[in-house]
Amino acid sequence: MAIHPNKEIQAVIAYAESLDWIIMKGGSSSHAWGKMRCPEGTREGCPQRSIWSTPRNPEQHARQLKRFIDKCTHNGDD
Repeated sequence: MAIHPNKEIQAVIAYAESLDWIIMKGGSSSHAWGKMRCPEGTREGCPQRSIWSTPRNPEQHARQLKRFIDKCTHNGDD
C-alpha cells in the first residue's frame, strides 16, 4: 500500500486498515489521494470517504476521517 505524505493522515489510514477498512489509492478527482470504504461490503455499509492528498488543514482532515471510522457500526463485525 502506498504511504500518504502526511503522517497524521497515514496514521488514520493504518488505523482504518486495522479495522478491515478497504483503502484504495487514487481517487476520482485530482485532489483525492484515495478512498476508504467500510468493511461492510453491501449497500447497508457506510458511504465511501475520500482521502485528500493535500488538505488545507491535514490534522483536521485526519480527525474527520477517524471520527467517520469510529462512527461506523460495522467495525469489528465477524
